[in-house]
Amino acid sequence: MMTFPPWKALADAKCQSTLNTIPSKWRIQEPIPPAAELRDVTGSYIQQFLTPREIEITELDAFDIAEKTTTGEWAAVEVTEAFCHRAAIAHQLVNCLHEVFFDAAIEDARKLDAYFAQHRQPLGPLHGLPISLKDQFHVKGVETTMGYVGWIGAFQGLKNDARQGVFESELVRELRALGAVLYCKTSVPATLMSGETVNNIITYTTNPKNRLLSCGGSSGGEGALIALKGSPGGFGTDIGGSVRIPAVFNGLFGIRPSSGRIPYEGAANSMDGQNTILSVIGPLASSAGSLQLLFKAVLSQQPWLYDPLALELPWRSDIEQETRALVEQSAKDPSKLAFAIMKDDGVAIPHPPIARALEIVEQTLKRLGHRVIEWTPPSHTTAYELISTIYNLDGGADLQYHLDLSGEDPAEQVIVSQKLPQKTAIEIAKVNVDKREYQKLYMDYWNSTAELTGTGRPVDGVLCPAAPHAAVIPTQYLHVGYTSFLNLLDYTSVVIPVTHAAKDVDVGRPREFVTELDERSFKGYDADVYDGAPAGVQLFGRRLQEEKMLVLGEYIGGLTQK
Repeated sequence: MMTFPPWKALADAKCQSTLNTIPSKWRIQEPIPPAAELRDVTGSYIQQFLTPREIEITELDAFDIAEKTTTGEWAAVEVTEAFCHRAAIAHQLVNCLHEVFFDAAIEDARKLDAYFAQHRQPLGPLHGLPISLKDQFHVKGVETTMGYVGWIGAFQGLKNDARQGVFESELVRELRALGAVLYCKTSVPATLMSGETVNNIITYTTNPKNRLLSCGGSSGGEGALIALKGSPGGFGTDIGGSVRIPAVFNGLFGIRPSSGRIPYEGAANSMDGQNTILSVIGPLASSAGSLQLLFKAVLSQQPWLYDPLALELPWRSDIEQETRALVEQSAKDPSKLAFAIMKDDGVAIPHPPIARALEIVEQTLKRLGHRVIEWTPPSHTTAYELISTIYNLDGGADLQYHLDLSGEDPAEQVIVSQKLPQKTAIEIAKVNVDKREYQKLYMDYWNSTAELTGTGRPVDGVLCPAAPHAAVIPTQYLHVGYTSFLNLLDYTSVVIPVTHAAKDVDVGRPREFVTELDERSFKGYDADVYDGAPAGVQLFGRRLQEEKMLVLGEYIGGLTQK
């Protein structure tokens, strides 16, 4: 007779409770074909479960929806119900939700409609706009498990804590003040430290464009839900690529801002108190304009008055307009803009779909006459080694503690370095010095490119892969170096969707390997399995260049989407 560990029943009950909150009228009655028979559940497949009006509402981006809800053209209740329905279907297709609170959302939407009827103006710039949240944010009346079985029925693992069910994260408070409607929280990998989304509660979250592949992590549920248009936009977190990886895997735009721009106060986290590399919050959406809407709205709430680590740095319209003027001028004089391309990091050469996505962007910029130079920065191997050390300063003690609350065994993709010794204070100090010195090397290199651009200034932005692969086959995410080096530098990065993997075009050909990891990554490429997966790039700028990178990301995204 097969026996199960005690935590398994608790995890299964939690999983079922999420499904039970979906109204029976929104349950899919027919069996969903297996991934081997039906890879792509976006587009027409999910549309079959929706009304024409629901499709009309949910297939606009966040920017366009807000234009309608803030003017009273669309009622908040109708928009919220449409997204609740589509999110419910999305979850049944790819396992992307941890928490569902549709009834509370619809009641909030009713209050917003009443407010508009009385005042003839919106509550704020996000009035009536549904927003999804990664399951790190505390919402009143809603549990936060963050993928840990030991957090079920507790507040971040603490039983009988007075904050359970009543505490809200600072970002949640601000979104409510802006008029946003919160209605669901999305799946994450246990510990958050994984490029795939898997935990013992909801099992595995798959990629909507190709269910043979991963949706990414750790904000994977956000990426999957938005790709299925079950959300017009949402917020994730990023300590090593956790916004950018799901964005690129799901064909979305996403931004990893520098630390201090969006408030982290009151959000749950793993390794809380590890401040050598800070986790940051960033939005994901289907358009660059939607990212700007969400980012700018949050800053309008002056988060620096409520979060001690938030910088007193409002949205800088002057920088936005300067960059837009630069883009406009470049239509007549392309030499006004200069970019760099980093085709690989010397650790893992990108798979064919990613190499082709970079080539598309590079050739497009060159065809338009922009200057494009090769990016040859300080060693990324050094950065990767530093990052690996920083992620394991406590030897995995925090992650193991939260797993031990229930006694659960982590999935294969969740690596807990429990055999590593914890670093001493003096060892951590040395890591901080090494990090600072690497940041200075990178800064000096960036400045040196002014001699190569012809604009009289350094490159305006750098394009590179966000991962060596387009999505990833489960258990084969091997290298986060393409995203995590930017966390080490604390640079701004925007993900731009470009194309999709095509098995007849993106053929893997024999080549020399630069590292053992590169060889393993190459051998994991299967053109047939990857067929149809989104393939994009990331554009990064220097620290605190969010306004500039969002405008340039919108510009380049517009070129590649034509």
